[in-house]
Amino acid sequence: MTQHPSAGGVMRRRSNDSSDLVEPRVFLRVFTPPGTLEEVTASYERLLGVARDMWFTYPEKGLALAAVGGFLLIEGADDLVARFRSTSGTLLVDSARAFLERLEAEGAEIVSPLQSVPTGSGFTARHRDGLIVEYVEHRPTPDGR
Repeated sequence: MTQHPSAGGVMRRRSNDSSDLVEPRVFLRVFTPPGTLEEVTASYERLLGVARDMWFTYPEKGLALAAVGGFLLIEGADDLVARFRSTSGTLLVDSARAFLERLEAEGAEIVSPLQSVPTGSGFTARHRDGLIVEYVEHRPTPDGR
């Protein structure tokens, strides 16, 4: 991985399909300013003793992201990440639609509807207790990434 994600159109994932997850994978969010993702990612790799297993850009939102262990590192300017800071965490799930239906049945408020994202699809919900969580599923891109 020699190219920084902000160079455009980069996506690398160890696993590009979460449909076989037995339980959700929890990501704690770490926000980092522009130009720091590689440095912060390397720091978390050293800290945890594991390599990143996901690295991609989200050009429509002006973000670059990496996952290291249970951390989702999100690089972007303050004004671009401000709207994402109220979300406590991200859950990688087997089926976003199934979780959407469960949350609606439990009375959750859907803050951001189910939509396509660079890694597959996802949505954001406010649980009845006020916790805001992003739910995403990973699926292969058309070119197999």
